[in-house]
Amino acid sequence: MDTIFALASAPGKAGVAVIRVSGPLAWEAGVRLAGSLPEPRRTAVRVLRDRQGGVLDEALVLAFPDGASFTGERVVEFQIHGSQAILRAVLRELDAVDGLRMAEPGEFTRRALENDRLDLTQVEALADLIESETESQRVQALRVFSGALGQKVDGWRRDLIQAASLLEVTIDFADEEVPVDVSDDVSGFLDRVTLALEAELRGLDAAERIRSGFEVAIVGAPNVGKSSLLNALAGRDAAITSEIAGTTRDVIEVRMEIAGLPVTLLDTAGLRETQDPVEKIGIARALDRARTSDLRVILVDDRGLPEITPVEGDIVVGSKADLTGHANGLSAVTGQGVDRLVREIGERLSERVQSAGLATRERHRVAFEQGKTSLGAAKDLLTRGSDCYDLAAEEIRSAIRSLELLIGRVDVENLLDEIFSSFCLGK
Repeated sequence: MDTIFALASAPGKAGVAVIRVSGPLAWEAGVRLAGSLPEPRRTAVRVLRDRQGGVLDEALVLAFPDGASFTGERVVEFQIHGSQAILRAVLRELDAVDGLRMAEPGEFTRRALENDRLDLTQVEALADLIESETESQRVQALRVFSGALGQKVDGWRRDLIQAASLLEVTIDFADEEVPVDVSDDVSGFLDRVTLALEAELRGLDAAERIRSGFEVAIVGAPNVGKSSLLNALAGRDAAITSEIAGTTRDVIEVRMEIAGLPVTLLDTAGLRETQDPVEKIGIARALDRARTSDLRVILVDDRGLPEITPVEGDIVVGSKADLTGHANGLSAVTGQGVDRLVREIGERLSERVQSAGLATRERHRVAFEQGKTSLGAAKDLLTRGSDCYDLAAEEIRSAIRSLELLIGRVDVENLLDEIFSSFCLGK
């Protein structure tokens, strides 16, 4: 195994930068630069020197033994001053050490997986944690990174192994005095795991929304105040406002946080009959995004509803309350009703994420669906009697393989490059 090194903190000028070295030669490289290392998992200040004995920097140094580091290997971390010149100099010295090389993107985390420090769901959660922008994203990623999903999968896997074992011992000792009818016990295991998989599948859509964000479309007739509302919610001039109808031709997106959730607000073209071919395209796009959005805010004025039919879950609110005088209306000019609308959007979306499970990705959905399908087939074969126990056991083993693929216990090489390529160099 090569010894690798890289910047583990964000690039750019900073107060402190962290350089991580991992592998069998990590401690030797640390001694070469720092003269000596502190006791494992303790910090000490050391003067880092180059090959000629010149001072590079004064750094805080940490050393981790095998099995006690993030990667599971010997690790040395240098916390240096965040000057780009210092950073380049230290990296240059490490590159000159025989047996060391610059890490590839995601290689530290990949080694953590290979050394059983993380399972595959934790690796994905670490990427989500690094990318998290809202409180709900942080909490969700941290839950999965703690190993909660992997622990669930381990429990399901144990139940299924026990179920398969009951069937196999019946097959192996069919001619001897062992209980022949184990179908009730096996069915109990299968039912328990199937119900758990179904619960995770029901919560997957909400969990995906927390990770990727909700879309809230603002729709209405031209000049009803959609762009003004978007600007008021965003706190900046994100969209052009004008008294000229049809100013907004394309969908304008603004990402923000509402009730701790990631939300993308969509300002759409005004809905009306028009002969302008460009405006027609904008209206068609507006209707498409409105149909696929998670929530629609329909603005209305004295002209009534626009060219769209409200459905259950839509928020319909009167616009331009500063002109109409409606107490329950909304005005992007004065701010009346804006806070109330934000609260309502937050409440509607929060209701949808209450059922969120631990699974967050399409890969998880596929694994759960495949496992559920295999368990359904096994249950059906059980009802046909002991002559089909061998086939039922194989279906159970297929379900186990689906769950093992989820956490990275079987051949996942085809997945690894795609997953780890999204990581930064120091991870």
